Amino acid sequence: MSISLSVTPERAVNANRRREALTAYVFLAPWFLGLFIITVGPILASLYLSFTDYSLLEEGSWVGADNYVKMFTQDDRFLTSLKVTTVYVVVSVPLQLAFALLLALALDRGLRGLSFYRSIYYLPSLLGGSVAIAILWRKLFGVDGLFNAMLSVFGIEGPGWVSDPDTALGTLILLHVWTFGAPMVIFLAGLRQIPQSYYEAASVDGASRLRQFRSITLPLLTPIIFFNLVLEVIKSFQSFTQSFIVSGGNGGPVDSTLFYTLYLYLKGFKSYEMGYAAAMAWVLLLIIAGLTGVNFLASKYWVFYGDTK
Repeated sequence: MSISLSVTPERAVNANRRREALTAYVFLAPWFLGLFIITVGPILASLYLSFTDYSLLEEGSWVGADNYVKMFTQDDRFLTSLKVTTVYVVVSVPLQLAFALLLALALDRGLRGLSFYRSIYYLPSLLGGSVAIAILWRKLFGVDGLFNAMLSVFGIEGPGWVSDPDTALGTLILLHVWTFGAPMVIFLAGLRQIPQSYYEAASVDGASRLRQFRSITLPLLTPIIFFNLVLEVIKSFQSFTQSFIVSGGNGGPVDSTLFYTLYLYLKGFKSYEMGYAAAMAWVLLLIIAGLTGVNFLASKYWVFYGDTK
């Protein structure tokens, strides 16, 4: 009696698939390790710590939702940081996007040396969040800064813009608007995708440039506007370096530049209230997730895609 040891084609295919899958898992193993050790692990740990009074100096105990209750009922600086950050986002993001769109429209008019200007205008986005630019901004708007020197030419004595509670936040808003490069490049790419035949047909019908912008450019750019809006809102809520450097690390003067992330840093690494800081981080996550969800829900009323009927 003989036994056949031949391998069927189906078995061979399954064996090859298993080998390919094993090879893929081996190459993906470092990524999975990084995901769980560097990302998922710390996220779950911070969620647990947010329900404790843990500090960097001693082991904490379980306090339940006390950290979250304290934020909204007892911590006035928390509410101030939330207010300052909200004003910063609400004012700076629309101004930045409007300015970026205007420049993109200007560059889209067949300007010579377009790649050069595009690179120059994009440069602030690369440098805007750096410590060096924040220090430069503090010097620029100081009492003896360049901005006041320019005003003095016209006989105007300017204040210390970064040291005045009424204007300090405005300088940070201006810095954010100045970093318009990234959304501008995305707007420019969107403008290049609009067929010129639309504008030619509108011109034949006698539509002005303003009417063409309102009826053609703006509606067709709404997906790009929405994309930039979501990204900039998230980025603005996470702003830290500008406030830390310009205010000297304390959110002054009079907490006028106390960004949410800066206050989180002060609680976690200055006061060593790491459990409280973890709770603040989760509140920030919920705020950003909530606003992003609202933006997506509202987008169906003003964002128009190519397949919209």
